[in-house]
Amino acid sequence: MSERLNVLSIDGGGIRGIIPAKVLAEVELRTGRPAASLFHLVAGTSTGGILALALTMPGDDGRAAWRAEELIDLYEREGPTIFSRSVWQRIRSGGGLVDEKYAIEGLERAFEKYLGKRRLREALTDVIVTAYDIERRSPYFFKSTKAKVDARDDFEIREAALATSAAPTYFSPAKLDRGPGSAYLPLVDGGVYANNPAMCAFAEARKLHPAADVLMLSLGTGELTRRLSYDEVKDWGLVEWAKPVLDVVFDGVSDTVEYQLRQLLGPDRHYRFQTTLDKANDDMDDASADNLRRLQVEAEELIAANDDRLEEVCARLVD
Repeated sequence: MSERLNVLSIDGGGIRGIIPAKVLAEVELRTGRPAASLFHLVAGTSTGGILALALTMPGDDGRAAWRAEELIDLYEREGPTIFSRSVWQRIRSGGGLVDEKYAIEGLERAFEKYLGKRRLREALTDVIVTAYDIERRSPYFFKSTKAKVDARDDFEIREAALATSAAPTYFSPAKLDRGPGSAYLPLVDGGVYANNPAMCAFAEARKLHPAADVLMLSLGTGELTRRLSYDEVKDWGLVEWAKPVLDVVFDGVSDTVEYQLRQLLGPDRHYRFQTTLDKANDDMDDASADNLRRLQVEAEELIAANDDRLEEVCARLVD
């Protein structure tokens, strides 16, 4: 009988990460266990990468530093600060058209508070987080397995979080130092190629445990619902497409990976929890109090509508 490998994958989506955070809080509640002890591998992109890193980070007592319920607070408390702009930033960025929309300091302060000085090699379970190297034009994966064998890949967790969440047009790229004699890493949000990192997680699981029977829990941050009508976009140029094209890429990549894994694993091994954003704004940066409440309602309705399936996967995770 082959071993079972529990894999968690969390999509990108900015402030909408509060949705998978609430689903994971429900998983932890029903199983009575922290996420780090339920999964052999945790993967994330952007906001999902932040959750992946935080959930697998040890505290001073050697146990998980954060439960998912506590990370909801990250979005409620820090979101409005991260996605806020001074008058000068608005003028300097031209509304996000000629410079990044938001200053990076809000992210840095939040990660310093929640992630401290812990390093990738300390992760309680295997973790993989996506980013993209803009100079080498290639994906870069933060991996706890790499960090344990090569000091050049053992970044502070907060550095990995900064890189994976550096969404083009929203934040400036991250520039990470790999140590003496090594070239720096200029990185942006891995959502440009893997907003849904579940396929990356599946490939990593197969690499690490070729004979394992993979059980995948994949969490989305909400399907975009605003239509881009043909008549509206047919004459758009670079300026008009600058922001919508990123949403299109992120959303399309996520749906494609969901289809691929549904075919590869089937419904008994691939559990995908995703919702349509009918109530909340689908902007990645709408951290208003009203939208945060609406996103939580979306998550609660997702949980209620999928109660049986959620109960099923929770039972299998602890089996």
